[in-house]
Amino acid sequence: MSGNVQVVVIGGGYGGVTAANTLARRDGVSVTVINPRPEFVERIRLHQRVTGSDDATEGFARVMGGNVRLVVDTATRIDAAQRQVELAGGGTVSYDYLVYAVGSGAADPGVPGAAEFAYWVSDLEGAERLRSALDAAPASAPVTVVGAGPTGLETAAELAEAGRKVTLVCGDVLGPSLHPRVRRPVARRLAKVGVTVLEGPGAQVTRVTEESVELGDGRELPSAVTIWTAGFRVPDLAAHSGLRTDADGRLVTDTTLTCVDDERIVAAGDAGVMPDHPFRMSCQAAVQLGPAAADTILRRIAGKKPAPVRMFFAGQCLSLGRNAGVTQFSYPNDKVNALSISGRTGAVVKEIACVFTLDKLVSGARKAGSRSSHGNDTDRPGAPQPDPRTTPSDTRPAA
Repeated sequence: MSGNVQVVVIGGGYGGVTAANTLARRDGVSVTVINPRPEFVERIRLHQRVTGSDDATEGFARVMGGNVRLVVDTATRIDAAQRQVELAGGGTVSYDYLVYAVGSGAADPGVPGAAEFAYWVSDLEGAERLRSALDAAPASAPVTVVGAGPTGLETAAELAEAGRKVTLVCGDVLGPSLHPRVRRPVARRLAKVGVTVLEGPGAQVTRVTEESVELGDGRELPSAVTIWTAGFRVPDLAAHSGLRTDADGRLVTDTTLTCVDDERIVAAGDAGVMPDHPFRMSCQAAVQLGPAAADTILRRIAGKKPAPVRMFFAGQCLSLGRNAGVTQFSYPNDKVNALSISGRTGAVVKEIACVFTLDKLVSGARKAGSRSSHGNDTDRPGAPQPDPRTTPSDTRPAA
């Protein structure tokens, strides 16, 4: 393809930002990011925003290359035939290639009263509403966290350490994504900070009211603030645009992250799925998929065949308050093993992972702003600079 190539990235999360920075490093490629917020959200810190220990945001000027154009708006439809993205604010943005990186949000639990009375911590706005609700409730008011995946565990521990009276309703088992042996230090830490853990067949929420949570075994728990952390969904943009999706609404791609309906659309992050190579929705996956999606586009621009994506996982890092945490190690295929780091050291590892993830974005932004050195990437167009380190940060559950 001759002339300047226009690439539009829908979504300014981990996958979208890493894709944009990789693309922006190439001469002859102009990148536009469409994002509903004017700032980058550190999703892996949203539970900290709830308690005020971190604001979980960063300016795009720091994490995204200065040569990347930012459009603060919401994409409402992709017109693949015309290669345009329609915006909620009116108007369109044209593209030669599109990166679909819309991320994920809280799923509708389908439980009576949950949509009306429960709070979420899956996005910035949800975390802000939750924080306001907690500020309005007495310090002694009972708080219920529903869901014992990473988000539920981190939120429950963070609130309990801050002095809240917290009950964690697991639905079945505590930490379903963890190795059974690694659940033990998690359970000990939750007990230490005063979290009441309910697990087993009867610990299924069947109804949420303004002041209580009802369980499958008939118990009714007083709850001034109920926080729902079980399950995630993706926006319906792909389906609304007539593109093929799976049962969860994720854009269906091949192993090069290319949309099966249109080779000019490539997915990055939670909102895409390779049916034969499923991956866990997570920050750890997104920071690998972003550069991989960019690489697929850059190879096509260069007239080369895109390479299948190869993903490697290191584990899951959980903060259990500010003073303790657990790192669950895994095999490269994301299957967990019995190895872990817990206690204060676990908290340090989690913080290092969070800082390292942000630093990687900042480093990518700097590289994107200095194109002159990128002509040396002769092995494969758009390849991110090699880095032997891994990024184990992850707070989104597979539940």
